[in-house]
Amino acid sequence: MRAVLERPAKIDSDMWVDEAIWGHRLYDEQTPWLCFMEFLNVLNAEMHAARALKETSPNTLSYSPQQRLYLRNILFNNPRMRVIEREFRNDNHAQWEKWIETMGADSAGIQTPNFSYLQSRFSSFEDFIDVVEFLSSSTIEGENNKRWSSLFIFPFGPDCLYEDLNVKGTNISQDRRFFARTGELLYLMLARSGKGEELLKHFEDRILNNDSKFNRLVSAIQPDVELSHSSSIKREGAYLPYLDLPEYKAIAEDWIRLFECNIPTYDVIPHLINVMGIHMLIYSLNRAKEVLGQSDKATFVLEIVSPKKTVVRELSADSFYENNLLSRSAVERYIRQVSETNEWQSAINSNELLECRDILKKKFEWPKKSKEDDYDFDSPQELLNALLENAINRHNQHLNKFHNVWSREIGLSSRRGSRRYRYAPQDLLIKSLVLCVVPSRMEFQDFLEELFLKYGFIIGDKQASSYINSGRADQEAFSENASRLEQRLSSMGLLKRLSDGCAYVENPFASREELNND
Repeated sequence: MRAVLERPAKIDSDMWVDEAIWGHRLYDEQTPWLCFMEFLNVLNAEMHAARALKETSPNTLSYSPQQRLYLRNILFNNPRMRVIEREFRNDNHAQWEKWIETMGADSAGIQTPNFSYLQSRFSSFEDFIDVVEFLSSSTIEGENNKRWSSLFIFPFGPDCLYEDLNVKGTNISQDRRFFARTGELLYLMLARSGKGEELLKHFEDRILNNDSKFNRLVSAIQPDVELSHSSSIKREGAYLPYLDLPEYKAIAEDWIRLFECNIPTYDVIPHLINVMGIHMLIYSLNRAKEVLGQSDKATFVLEIVSPKKTVVRELSADSFYENNLLSRSAVERYIRQVSETNEWQSAINSNELLECRDILKKKFEWPKKSKEDDYDFDSPQELLNALLENAINRHNQHLNKFHNVWSREIGLSSRRGSRRYRYAPQDLLIKSLVLCVVPSRMEFQDFLEELFLKYGFIIGDKQASSYINSGRADQEAFSENASRLEQRLSSMGLLKRLSDGCAYVENPFASREELNND
């Protein structure tokens, strides 16, 4: 096992098992999009504190996100806007007066709401409605039917960013369901990547730019108090166990490459999220494999969808299933390792149940109750089994679902045409991979090999040698799989065949000069 950083002095969870392996925390209900939004909140706050993507001491992140309750009430807690517009048609003053009165009474989370500042910023109430409806239509994952205080708009700029909240009347509290710290883990990974300064420049120029036209539109519907960054709220507690991992640098390098493709600013964000999702999956699987003592890196058999069932489809489903089991197996192994220590064996030999309990408390922060309480445990093994059962139950609630949920969210896995999930990449993800792997032009077989080396993706027969040599598949099955990818890339305008034996994958955002030089 690689060395891990010291865990926090204050732990707000009922045990320290998942967090010790993967950090605090990977969470299935926080989708890749919401992870990216939480990351932007952290980055924006740390930019205001002049320490963005810098970590002076490990796991001491303390940042101040924005809440923007005026913006959120206007966009998502404003059901009578159109009713008022129709009720007082052709009377601009009456429309404003009635709407301001209604919002003053119905808005939530604001102690003394006053929306009158908006009347001077828009030439008419109808113009204001058009702006609100345009911005509301950019809601991220709005179809998921979240409460209004957990809805987020597209990150047009820094004035669009705010944290997840639970709002009841004038009472507000932080909520960790949709901003569950996975974005904080991502921030810490990038801060430790060695590429922070280079990344920061891209974010400042492209995404967190105050002067972008849509960001100015969002700022126009907020009072001045929401546009000045507040430092009164502090969010702390993020924990990433490892100081240095190749996965950190890999995420940063892929993001930098995407930024350098000169894709239009808002179009690049889905690609950033896709490749981030891939790397977070690789991180989660590799940490599990490390605990299990498996030295090989995570791999994924990708089926390029065929109209009929193939051997590759079965192997891809097996690959998905095997990866899906890794995290639970890692939890079991991590806990059982304690029984192999000299300290545990000594406690058993002396028949000291309280000493065993102290060992578990020190290692796993479990049990939470004091040693005087009656646990009804008759032996150290019974005590260890109770910890294992509790840890597995806790793990199954969220982190055990992470691989399944995230692989579907980024378009890496699917159950289409089959009863089992398997790795079957969608077009947008394939395009994201081309943009990250191909600087300008790359021979198709080299492209397949690069996907294998960077991400562990097995598509063609050369990458599938272990399956072919073991007799689980023949060479033809994976050759046909690669041919289907070639056809798909060609239909997407990402591949050109120059002759029967020569096909090139092309990055559509490379300059003509780069393509001509290759």
